[in-house]
Amino acid sequence: MSAREIVLSLAVIEGAHLLRLVDEFGELLRARSTDDPAVRRLTPTAYPDDAEAAAAFAETTRDELLDRRRSEATTVRAGLAPFDIEIDALSEKDALEPRDLVIAEDDLDAWLRTLTAIRLVIADRLGITTEDHTSDDGRGDIYDWLGYRLEVLIQAADEIDARRGR
Repeated sequence: MSAREIVLSLAVIEGAHLLRLVDEFGELLRARSTDDPAVRRLTPTAYPDDAEAAAAFAETTRDELLDRRRSEATTVRAGLAPFDIEIDALSEKDALEPRDLVIAEDDLDAWLRTLTAIRLVIADRLGITTEDHTSDDGRGDIYDWLGYRLEVLIQAADEIDARRGR
């Protein structure tokens, strides 16, 4: 590990599932369906009180924003390449084996924005509107797990800023 890298330990199964989430997010971004509430949530309205101005702004910025999100998701996916495995072929022992995830400092912002965007999509799909969501069926567990991983990355970003004197 160099001083310009962040290393997180993930169970192989965690990394593999995260990679699948990033792949699904990439598919959502490729589809770009403006009828999809999750895509609309990723491209928020700039002028909520002026439908005409909001539509014009969205028309001129939506593709660029979604292209950037897609590029950042590609960066995240590349970082997750060591976890690109067949999940069904894993034994329980292998699935729980820790593996280092190495993130270049220069890629940290892409990771933060991508995981946050995936969380927004999940929140939209599950109808989560507050941090105090509850469900007995476990559907919010991945949302919470991503929140935990984001917190770890935010702490790493804070440490980087502290080292740089920011």
